[in-house]
Parts: sequence; C-alpha cells; structure tokens
Amino acid sequence: MSDLKKVSEFVYEIEKKGEMKVPARLYADDKLITKMKEDLTMKQAENVACLSGIEGYSFVMPDGHQGYGFPIGGVAAMELENGIISPGGVGYDINCGVRLLKSNLVHDDVLDKRKEIIDSIFKNVPSGLGSQGKIRLSRNDLDEVLMVGAKWAVEEDYGWKEDLKFIESEGSMEGDPTKVSNNAKKRGMPQLGSLGSGNHFLEMQVIDKIYDEKTSEVFGLREGQICFMIHTGSRGCGHQICSDYIQTMEGAHKRYNLKIPDRELVCAPINSKEGEDYFKAMSAAANFAWANRQMITHWVRESISKIFREDSEDLGLDILYDVAHNIAKFEKHNGKKYCVHRKGATRAFWKGRNELPKDYQDFGQPVIVPGDMGTASYVMCGVKSSSQTFGSTCHGSGRVLSRSAATKRYRGEDIIKKLEKENIYVKAASPKVVAEEAPDVYKDIHNVVDVCNNAGLAKKVAKLRPIGVAKG
Repeated sequence: MSDLKKVSEFVYEIEKKGEMKVPARLYADDKLITKMKEDLTMKQAENVACLSGIEGYSFVMPDGHQGYGFPIGGVAAMELENGIISPGGVGYDINCGVRLLKSNLVHDDVLDKRKEIIDSIFKNVPSGLGSQGKIRLSRNDLDEVLMVGAKWAVEEDYGWKEDLKFIESEGSMEGDPTKVSNNAKKRGMPQLGSLGSGNHFLEMQVIDKIYDEKTSEVFGLREGQICFMIHTGSRGCGHQICSDYIQTMEGAHKRYNLKIPDRELVCAPINSKEGEDYFKAMSAAANFAWANRQMITHWVRESISKIFREDSEDLGLDILYDVAHNIAKFEKHNGKKYCVHRKGATRAFWKGRNELPKDYQDFGQPVIVPGDMGTASYVMCGVKSSSQTFGSTCHGSGRVLSRSAATKRYRGEDIIKKLEKENIYVKAASPKVVAEEAPDVYKDIHNVVDVCNNAGLAKKVAKLRPIGVAKG
C-alpha cells in the first residue's frame, strides 16, 4: 500500500483520505506489517476511520489481522455526542477474556502429576463444541447472571468474595436481560460454566522468566511458580446477541443517515435507542462471560485441591487478574468521556487509574497475553504511554492461518505427540481442534509482545510456558 508510512520503528500510519475522519495507526515491526498486508487488516482499519465520532486514530495492535468489520486487534474511541457504537467493533464472542490464577506450587510439585491435574480439570470443566455446563439454571437465575455477572457466581459459592476485586470492572457491567433475546438466553442457559471450543483453553503454566522484579513482586509472581490460565468468553449467548444486534443496526444506520464503507460496520448513534439497547445487551453478555470464568475458576480450584489434598486457600490459588477482550466501555481519557471499542485488544491502564484494584494502583494493570499450547504466554503491565491508544494493547499473538487451512496442513495427533516430546501434555475434546489451534497457525508471540513493550503499549513483567493444556 503506497499510502502506508512508517513513522517510527514500531508505528505505521495511513494518512486521512476520502471519507476517513482520522488517520489509521498500526503498531508493528517490519515482519508484522508484512503479515497485515496479506489480508484486509489495513483496509478495515481505513474503514473504521470513517465512522462517525471517532477520535484520534483508528488503531491496530501488533497482533492485528482481518476480522468482521473491525480488524481483530482494532481499537476505536468514539465521542459520546456524535459517536456511534458498532457490534462489529466488539465481535461475536463478547468478553472473550483471560484469567490467570497464581499458586504456591512450583514446577517440581507438579512434574509427576501434570497428566493427573490436566485430566482432572478436563473432567471437571465441560469443554468442546456445544459443550454444556454442569448446572441447570432457571430463567430467573440466568437473568440475574446477565444483570450482575461474576457476583452471582460468588454468591452461589463459586469462588471467594475477594475474587471480584481482581476482575476487570469487578466482573460486572450494567446488563439488562430485557434487551437480550429469548434465542440468546436459550443458547446461553445450558452453557454457563463451560469452556467451549476453538481457541479457548485451560493451561497449567510455569513462570520461566521475570523481566521486572519490582512489578512481579507486587503481582505475586516468581520464577518456577505454577499458574493456571483460563481463556473463554460468553459462549452462544454472546454470539447470538451480536447476531441479533447486527440485524437491528442494519435498519438503524439507514434511519440515522450514517455513512459506512462496509455493511459489516453497521452501527447506531451511542445515544440512540438502538445504541443504548445494544450496549445493555453487550454488557449482559460480558456479565455472562465473567460468571462463566468464575465458575470455571471454582472447578479448577476443586480439581487441584483434591489432587494435593489441600484447601485452595492454602495452595494460594488466587486470581492475579481477569481481562476482557471483545468489549466496548465508557471511559474517561484526557478529561473527556468516550465509548472505547476493543476488538481483540486488551485494556492496559497505567498506575493511578481509579478503575484498578488498590493492590495495583501504584504500578498499573496486569495485562495477560495468552499464547496457544506450544507457545509462551506473558504477563505485562499497563504504562502511561498506552494513553496514546486510550489505554489499549494486544490480546494475544493473532492468527496467520484460517481454521480450515490449519486442518489441511496439520494432524491433531501429530501435534499432540510433538508437544509431548516438549513436555507439554495436551488433553483435547478432539484431534481436529488441536490441528485448528496448532502453534504455527499464530504469529510469533515473542515478536508481538516485544513490539508492545518497545512501542510503550505495555511493559513485560513475566513469561510463562505451558506444561499442560485442556483444550475445548
């Protein structure tokens, strides 16, 4: 693309042109930008820059790749007065997110038990395509989940009260069940407390490198420590809410005379009935996801506690943090309120932000960046310079191969054997999903994280490597 300019070592820009209201800014190095050129990432970034009320730039994080409407890794802050809200700027898996549990265990404690631990977690946490949870909800229960999120799960004894303060937004936004269709509720009701499939996973990991001693000490992380990572979202409930409101917005954007360069960017004014209804329904799906991860946390704790014959509290199975990916939130930046869309991007707030738990106020928000099966994951920390992206950074490594292309190139059984040779035990619902999520179908996570670190979007704190994986 001739109009793509390199403005610094890790920043590229597409200048404002045509209907674009702001420039597009992509965070990448030469290797990552080459990958972005291979699909529609840049075109989608341009398209987002055309949306009403967008402020600053249309951003793409280093893990960016083509998505629905917005690129995955896309960030856009909208002014409240004349800005829009778009389901394509949030995505189908609303509040797909990551939670990291710490422990007092070290590598030697689990070395001979890793298969037993992963098998137990796999048995206790329902996973796989169409997987259903172990509990049966009434319609009233589900409405409560959609209203209050993780708080419902804790009140039902799926976790500890102190868990809530280590969840983004304390695990709850102002969801309104009346804005959620019966179809979305029907899909969600049997799935609460389940992992699902695709790139969702549960991993047992060991910290093998600390980059920032001071911050890692505050976060309670140390070399050799065992952690457990949970990656899942709002399941069929969130997917249906997105589908429902895409249909609603198709009529709305015409009624409000909103120009969009791509029908996948259907939207409505933030202050319109359609915009407000979508935000309340999206918040309800976010609550479902937080309750879902909370229940899974409970069953992970139960599994580990049973194997080691110790209480979860004594094992130190505390939440480091829980971050949301696909979400829109009202936030104040530079004294002004915006609706910030983060599609496949993570909030990365810096020290002093009052949204953070008191434990992290003087350091910044933990940012959890998951890898996949054979690759590393990272804990990072929000820094003040991320204010340039409205406090946003990457959410993972980003795919380079579609699932169908991956299954043509890889056999799940071969991947499982290869990982076992690397001392990574994989327990999966099917070999097909292992092939779809083979480590090589993703960008190099070290590359992505280094760009985030060097571009000032978040700083590296610790690197974790997987030793056991439960895959949906």
